[in-house]
Amino acid sequence: MKYIAIIPAYNEANYIEKTLQSLATQSVLPTWVIVVNDGSTDQTATLVEAFTKQHEWLHFCTKESQAIHLPGSKVIQAFNYGLKQLPKEVSYDYIVKLDADLILPSTYFESISHEFQRDPKLGMAGGVALIEKHNQWVVENLTGKDHVRGAFKAYRKACFEQIGGLQPAMGWDTVDELLCRYYNWKILVRQDLQIKHLKPTGAQYDKTARYKQGEAFYRLHYGFLITLIASVKLASKKNKPLLFLDYIKGYFKAKTRKEPYLVNEEQGKFIRQYRWNKIKSKLF
Repeated sequence: MKYIAIIPAYNEANYIEKTLQSLATQSVLPTWVIVVNDGSTDQTATLVEAFTKQHEWLHFCTKESQAIHLPGSKVIQAFNYGLKQLPKEVSYDYIVKLDADLILPSTYFESISHEFQRDPKLGMAGGVALIEKHNQWVVENLTGKDHVRGAFKAYRKACFEQIGGLQPAMGWDTVDELLCRYYNWKILVRQDLQIKHLKPTGAQYDKTARYKQGEAFYRLHYGFLITLIASVKLASKKNKPLLFLDYIKGYFKAKTRKEPYLVNEEQGKFIRQYRWNKIKSKLF
């Protein structure tokens, strides 16, 4: 199966060569890849341009944006900018959003292609993220085992189009999966496909980002009770109990400002029911 990838990159000079090298050594090479230099001030652009001379499938563009690194909005704005650069003649079966700080196993996309080919109802797929702790690579356990990390999400083209692409907001990598399920697509996480994530999640987020998670819960139509439970769970996983208060403040800030929802009312009802079912399954 043919695949394309878009890699938003902001000051990734310390990592991006490893990411591009792991792409270049894939057993199934991509049809088209673009790195979107999102206002980097380091050597990211120079390093990527050197790689483009070696690989015809690799492309590069620059997007001017603010240096502030808010979760969700900046990276997906860059992703969408890169998608607009795709030539009309390039065909593909699935599209991948990749971070610029990954080391992929050499058979990663061969395995992902096989899964999409095997099951026509599979809409989204990926592996699991590893982070380095005490000189050992361990699973990054911020999310559930049925969640494809935003750092390396692969979408079947038809699914990607049906969910309306990726939304430039905190929570984009939750709303995409919820809409995927809403439209009866399957999601697969291959636990044996392990990707080294070189930079911890959220390492460069601006301080104002601490309220964005709560805002995302509101915009996903969670309602207060589900937000309360989700906030406790996430703050606990991050081992930062006080984040719970920031999430709740963010929720009410968004509610007061009447921030626009990321999904419609019918989709919101589905999301709340899905979340309650997940909560009940863990309790009982």
